[in-house]
Amino acid sequence: MNGERKFTTWEDAVVWLRNQPDQRQLVLDAFYDDPLAEAAERYFRSSEWQAVASLLAGRSGTALDVGAGRGIASYALARTGFAVTALEPDPSAIVGAAAIRDLAGQTQLPIRVVEEFSERLPFADAAFDLVFARAVLHHTRDLEGACREMFRVLRPGGMLIAAREHVISNETDLPQFLAQHPLHHLYGGEHAFLLDRYTGALTAAGFSAIDTLAPLQSPINLFPYTLETLKSAIVTRLTQKVPVAPLWRTAFASRLVFGSLLSMAERFDNRPGRLYSFVCHKA
Repeated sequence: MNGERKFTTWEDAVVWLRNQPDQRQLVLDAFYDDPLAEAAERYFRSSEWQAVASLLAGRSGTALDVGAGRGIASYALARTGFAVTALEPDPSAIVGAAAIRDLAGQTQLPIRVVEEFSERLPFADAAFDLVFARAVLHHTRDLEGACREMFRVLRPGGMLIAAREHVISNETDLPQFLAQHPLHHLYGGEHAFLLDRYTGALTAAGFSAIDTLAPLQSPINLFPYTLETLKSAIVTRLTQKVPVAPLWRTAFASRLVFGSLLSMAERFDNRPGRLYSFVCHKA
């Protein structure tokens, strides 16, 4: 991949990426493939969405999908029973608002599309039961302002799920994260904040309770892995050092044992750009 290549639109970057045979797995992992309806259904059935759905158990009503992109989360929310408003400023027919409208039309799901930025939500106070933001906060031009707006449009008792946000341990980690990001060099736009910056912005916005899901704590944050593929990758890595793969597989066969291993690993996980998610409640 040409590290110097730059595109003026995200649509052009994704189209180029989809035409690179050696990037096929990345395209699938990011749900950038077509037909969009099939990619959205695959997301709906993914371990990531199943983990989100467990957080939504017992909830219904209206949902705002902020920074909706191609609409895969809007699709999943609508399939779960929500009436969805998809907020997406990019008008693109491949990665933006036009793509979501086409997806909604094909699937006949209750999704309406609004073209606007998350820092400027064109909705009344207390308009939604749920705000969902997948990989959105780290892209905002005004993190604190975006969090205030998401709080404002939530009804009392409502929930914000801010999923898959990049975190750095200190500001000097940011250049390393950007250099390692598989897509940043194509178009730019990636960023990451300190963990305290996210939680501080959410607290200042008014959220009464914030549950922080650490990188290895939830399938939501394991991209591009699932628990099973992560386990396989760890077995492969350990087998390279101590070549007894059956022993490692047996050791990690227990979900409890593997979960304990991940819990211990959390303490040493300082990867620049690792993913966190935040589950926030409005009193």
